Amino acid sequence: MANTAELKGGSFTLSALHLVDGDIEKAADFLKEKVDQAPNFFASAPVVIDISQTDDQIDFAQLKTAVQKAGMIPVGISGCKNARYQSQAKEAGFAIMNAARQAKAAEPVMVPTKIIRTPVRSGQQIYAKNSDLIIMNHVSAGAEVIADGCIHIYGTMRGRAIAGANGQQEARIFCHNLQSELISIAGNYWLSDKIQDEFWGKGVVISLAENNLNIEHLAL
Repeated sequence: MANTAELKGGSFTLSALHLVDGDIEKAADFLKEKVDQAPNFFASAPVVIDISQTDDQIDFAQLKTAVQKAGMIPVGISGCKNARYQSQAKEAGFAIMNAARQAKAAEPVMVPTKIIRTPVRSGQQIYAKNSDLIIMNHVSAGAEVIADGCIHIYGTMRGRAIAGANGQQEARIFCHNLQSELISIAGNYWLSDKIQDEFWGKGVVISLAENNLNIEHLAL
């Protein structure tokens, strides 16, 4: 009999909300603010809640409802070593994300660089799977360019640039005119309000250092 479905391993980039205490309302307000700032990126996006930094009792049912009302989709709990808390999280409908039990993913085989010569219009999404991405034109607001490797943008960047989408922390974003709604490397992101004025509209290179984004002027 022919198979009607297949179950395979996959790699996906998920946002992670790190709770520092049991104040669910405060955390939900933070998420809603991010959704309002960049709805095309965060609205209905899956999120994992990391509770490793808090010792407070958590109402997981309330947490799930609060995240949903904020506009995101709660999919799992990470950093939970307490068996009782794990049971409560499961009862609330969360998956338990245990990195220690996950098989290490094989290193992806990189393929030739993807080159886009035309402008990337609002609403478009360009994805360079297992490769670098070169945009030889402008990227409009509301557009999204994604690469598992590095991203090079030779025009004005007004949309969202997501490099290292498969977790590569060595990925870089090179941009000749940075006016981006969002920049991200290996799941670490900044919205436009975090980009310093000295780099706005300038040529820059964006990298990741100790899980923090770093921007430098691009030497031309």
